[in-house]
Amino acid sequence: MSFQTVQRLADRIRGNVGSVIVGKETVIDHMLIAIIASGHVLLEDVPGTGKTLLAKAVARSIGGSFKRVQFTPDLLPSDLTGIHFYNQRSGEFEFRPGPLFANIVLADEINRATPRTQSSLLECMEEGQVSLDGTTFALEKPFLVIATQNPVEQQGTFPLPEAQLDRFLFKIRMGYPSTEEGIAIMKRFLAANPLEELAAVAEPSEMIEAQRVCRTVRVSEELLRYMLAIAEATRAHAEVALGVSPRGAQALLRACQIRAALSGRDYVLPDDVKALAIPALAHRIVVRGGIRLRGNAADDVIASVLAQIKVPADAPMHAG
Repeated sequence: MSFQTVQRLADRIRGNVGSVIVGKETVIDHMLIAIIASGHVLLEDVPGTGKTLLAKAVARSIGGSFKRVQFTPDLLPSDLTGIHFYNQRSGEFEFRPGPLFANIVLADEINRATPRTQSSLLECMEEGQVSLDGTTFALEKPFLVIATQNPVEQQGTFPLPEAQLDRFLFKIRMGYPSTEEGIAIMKRFLAANPLEELAAVAEPSEMIEAQRVCRTVRVSEELLRYMLAIAEATRAHAEVALGVSPRGAQALLRACQIRAALSGRDYVLPDDVKALAIPALAHRIVVRGGIRLRGNAADDVIASVLAQIKVPADAPMHAG
């Protein structure tokens, strides 16, 4: 698979998802990057903005298996991972896999589950596996958790811990559609739901191969230093108590490689870094006083850091 093939693959998926989701080209691109990276996405927005619809459209487009879990306070870790049950016919214990055994898992309203249940996602999100009763089960590839949460409603919710937020590649906000987009949405869903007729335009194996190709995208040392400078600047920022971790810097690097490949390039540009810094890094920041930055405050911190750090010149031409 070449970089041009990766670009054509991305174009097919964009067009397919775009037949259901009106506008939101940037959001769709971020979802594409996350799938190829086997990263995870936190969709944060008010109800009714299309978060679940987007997740389903992406899953159908890549032809992968899809499971949706409604997170509630009484949800148990075993409801996600699965259980060993006793089969009376065979006289043996057998494993019954839970919804985590899918290519794309939609964790709807993830912050409504207890911290115990939320923590059961840490291993699968980081290592792509589930450990249960001393046995390790590998998850399907590609594996992607798309979690949603409502930033407004706080009653009956449990904030996601920093360790879990750090495992999300991106945090994305859908946002309200414009007036023209709103009219287009109403027309599109007037006669039928376009999601019901959506067919796959790719295969999971293609996403895995695209990931292999994207890892060969060149990144100059100047750009590596640029990304690291951004992460280090958040740790020294006056308003930040907890800055971007080394995992966050690695996530930004991986996302930039994929963004470059989706554009048909075999090298990363500073524009890739600037375009992805906010969705890749803002959710990893904690403000002084222990209260997580809310709204656009975290975005503003990253934006101010980007404005302060000098962009390397001619970096792609020296990529190794």
